Parts: sequence; C-alpha cells; structure tokens
Amino acid sequence: MPIRRVGQGASSVHIRHYNQRLILQRLRRVGEASRADLARAASLTNTAVGEIIKQLEAGGLVRTIGKRHEGNRGQPATMLGLDPRGAYAIGVRLDRTRIETALTDLGGTVLSHRTHDHMLPPPAETLALVRDDVERLVRLVPAARRRRITGVGVARPYNLGSWLAELDLSPETFSPWDTAPFARDLERACGLPVVEENDGTAAAIAELFHGHGRNEDDFLYVFIGPAIGGGLLLNGQSVRGFTGNAGDIGMIPVPPSTLPSAVRHDGHDILLGRASLNALVRHLRFRGVTHAAYAELDTEAGAAAGAEWLADCVDALVEPLLTARALLDVPTVVIDSDLPPAWIDRLLAMLAPRMAARVAEARTPPALLRGSFGAMAGALGAATLPLFLHFGPGAGSLAGPHSDPNRQGGSYALVA
Repeated sequence: MPIRRVGQGASSVHIRHYNQRLILQRLRRVGEASRADLARAASLTNTAVGEIIKQLEAGGLVRTIGKRHEGNRGQPATMLGLDPRGAYAIGVRLDRTRIETALTDLGGTVLSHRTHDHMLPPPAETLALVRDDVERLVRLVPAARRRRITGVGVARPYNLGSWLAELDLSPETFSPWDTAPFARDLERACGLPVVEENDGTAAAIAELFHGHGRNEDDFLYVFIGPAIGGGLLLNGQSVRGFTGNAGDIGMIPVPPSTLPSAVRHDGHDILLGRASLNALVRHLRFRGVTHAAYAELDTEAGAAAGAEWLADCVDALVEPLLTARALLDVPTVVIDSDLPPAWIDRLLAMLAPRMAARVAEARTPPALLRGSFGAMAGALGAATLPLFLHFGPGAGSLAGPHSDPNRQGGSYALVA
C-alpha cells in the first residue's frame, strides 16, 4: 500500500479519494456498518459505495466483521469495519520537560509508548534520542506490514523559547528550538515522511479522529499541560489560523492571579501563567510540598495547595471560554490534561456553574466534556497527524509535511 501525492487538477481522482475518506470516517465513527448504511450516510449510490469498498478492502483498510439480520426477510447484511492493521503511524511529542514517542494503528490503539521525563535537550541531542525511539518502534511492526507506516508526526509548541518566566525555565535551554528545523532533520534521519504541528492542534486532531469527534464536529479543544494550549475544530476540520496557532487560548489576557506564588507582571497576565501545571507545581513548592509532583495531590498538604490552584485556574478560564463561545460560536469545549482524571472532573464541575453565572443574556455557555485520552493526548495526537493527513476528509486543513506554508500541498491517496 504505497502512498503517493496526487497532483493538482486531478478532480476525478480527488473526488474518488474524498469519497473513500468519507467512508473511512463513517466507519471510524460508528464502528461497523453495512454497504447500505454507508451509502445513506455518504449520499452515494449502493453501486458507488460497493466500488469504494472494493478499493478499500484491496488496500487493506476495511474488512468484513460479520453479518447483521434485519427482520425475518432477505439475506443478512454484511457488516464492515476498519482493519486496524491497515495503517500505522508514529508520534513524537516534544514538551519543555518531556519527550514521548508512540506507535499507533489505524484504529487509534497505542501499541507501544516511550517516555523521557527530563528537561528537553538541545535539538541535536533530542534528534539522536528520538531517532532511536522511532527505530525501536518501527521494529515492532511486522516486517510484512512496515510499508503501511504512514509516517511520523511531531507535536510541539511552536514557541519553545517564549514565556519562560511564566514557566520558571531558562532561556538558554530553549532558545535554539525557535530556529531548529527538527522535523526536516528527523525525516532525513529516520527515512520516513514527517509532518509537524502545534501540540495543541495535534491533540485536538486526535480528539477529532479517535475521541469526541466521532459525535462532535465543532468544538474548542483545551489541554492543560505544563503550559496550556488548544485547537479549534469547525465542521469536522482543524482550523490552523495564519500562524498555525488557532485555538491557542493560553495567550489570552486575564486578570492577575491572587495566588501568593504567582509570577507578577505589573497588573497583567496571560492564561498560560494561571491555568497551567507549571503554575500548579510552583504553588505546591510555595506551600512546602517538597516533591511538587502530581502524586502529591493525594497527600493532605498537596490536596490543600492543589485546591487553591484549581480555584484560581477555574477563575482564569471562565472569561476566555465565554469569549470563545461568543466569537467562534462553538457549542462545546473539550478539556483534557496531564492531571489525574479525578482532578479534571473537579475542574469541569467547578467551571460549568461559573460560566453559567457569567454568560451574557440570551446566550448559553458551551457544554463541557472531559477529553478522551488524558496524559496520552499529546503522543497520540502526534501519531494521529500522518493518519489524518492520509485518511481524514478534512486533511487539507493541515499544512502538510513540516508545516511549511511554502511547500506545495495536494492530498494524499492510497495506491492499492
């Protein structure tokens, strides 16, 4: 199943492959469906869907999973589903304090995951470490199926050298990352196609492809990690914006924090400085919680300090999320985090009534959903980038390999 780039102007080819992607999307959302189900969902004839299914089966992407009896008449319908072994992808999440790599299949199952919890090294050192991880993950795919590895996705903040005062980090460590062509260097090193995106956008695409996006087409995605980032999904497509940072609510101005541990900025602040896990860790240390790790939230001192930060975090989130609701008209906000799930649930339970109390007349606050993947969202998001680029109907919303706006686009297609 080699992959090729379709040239511009091949309208019939684009239509055929777009319809293939629609069928794959439907199967991803519902799990299994008959040809008749798929024809109705895609507004195509049974004959057209039958031909598409033949192509997808020949490409190893769709398989028969059983029969469904509908009433007492006629033959049972053949039920179809995605073949998870039809494609694989590798994801690399780079954060200021963590490196993760993950191998996933077409169904979104994480088959293997590697983590390095330490300060992000310089680009050359990181490249060597990541290349070794990628090579190890490639070897986990059976040799006969390695040609089905669609590529490597890299998810990282686009501005690793910025906002370091809010994050209590050294500029000398991260400033080289603002100019390092890491994705290009990784592609040369590992011999696989590499696509790079903002980490918030990548995690949002994982939610669209494998999580709440099975039922929701329009939502703002927010991830509270060491910093806070996000992505914007409209009409089932990822919206990048002019610089690729659409949905990055961490940059929204907010009133100063009332926490005694907060970094002071002469009367102004941004959401990243309050609603981030770096702010939580800083407050834990201020309250004397020695290790300042998430496990300390289960201790008496850690729980008390964590509750103080959580109240400040919720207070900071209310206006940015209501602003997003008014400006973008998104009905839903999905919030995920590296936090333990119980703490995400507490955040959502506190946030919902606060927004309801502050929303403008004749308006409603957005519905709140907990994200599907927790601490795995970043790595899974990175691995989802190549799969989305190859198989998602809205893949044109991605910038393409290396996120270089000057590089020619065009959709990807499967050649059986």
